Amino acid sequence: MSSLPAVATVVGSGTMGPGIAATLARAGAQVRVYDISADALERAKQTYNFASGVLDQVGGPKVEGGSAVFTTDISEALTGSLFVIEAVPETLELKNSVLAQIEGLVGDDVIIGTNTSGIPISAMAPALTHPERFIGMHWSNPPHLIPMIEVIPGPDTAPAVTDQLLDIVKAFGYHPVIEKEIAGFVENRVLYAILRECVALLKAGIVTPEDLDTCVKWGIGYKLSVIGPTRLLDMAGLDIYAAVSGYLNKELDAATETPQVIKDKIAAGELGFKSDKGMYVYGPGDVDAKRKDITAGLVAALKTLSSITPV
Repeated sequence: MSSLPAVATVVGSGTMGPGIAATLARAGAQVRVYDISADALERAKQTYNFASGVLDQVGGPKVEGGSAVFTTDISEALTGSLFVIEAVPETLELKNSVLAQIEGLVGDDVIIGTNTSGIPISAMAPALTHPERFIGMHWSNPPHLIPMIEVIPGPDTAPAVTDQLLDIVKAFGYHPVIEKEIAGFVENRVLYAILRECVALLKAGIVTPEDLDTCVKWGIGYKLSVIGPTRLLDMAGLDIYAAVSGYLNKELDAATETPQVIKDKIAAGELGFKSDKGMYVYGPGDVDAKRKDITAGLVAALKTLSSITPV
């Protein structure tokens, strides 16, 4: 297998499923999206249509023949499928149950990828009779706009399956990153280290949320969007990094628990966009406007970054 499979199935139509389906369909795959809930599938259809429209804005290649169907019949979704992505909620027991069900309905040579954002691949592999074709495939949210996928082989994953998945990811124009299994995987480990320090700075009253976001967006984020952190070490100079880290690292937040300020907000029902209040307060229509701004920004950034040679 050296290109995108003609028929693919996304099992789970929640936050990520519709965007994944839109990405695969644009690349020419016939995609089946399965969910146990008919209501969830109706919402997924709307999200799929939105994601497809966003991809039209992005432009880029579009392969004819791509499509998506939505079904509550898992047998219909999996019969004849050549590639499966499991994207159900992050509960080990649920994932293991669904994975066993998937395996009973597809051929022995069909790759089964899991979009888990942190559950170890080795914890799920025992649910399968053929764990050699099981592999981590972690998409970033929104999946139709973040063109990087973490590929995480499990202890039993066949090397040929890893190679095939790398080819599949490249076939729809994304950048695969191969990693060894580690809690949280690489992207979330780096992200959560940044978020931990950000929350600590806010709690200490060092900076306002607005200025913190400006600092990270136009300082760290802008820089790292072009220069990766390892390349940045070379550009800055390893001697400079050693000098600064020698005194700064001991000052950085090293908490191992969820910050209390976050726990307090959750207890107060302040969850962010979903409750119109979190780190910021959102008035009527603000959340929808912010989502549109974020989408437009990601589209513009993707177009720009896709046009330059990575450093």
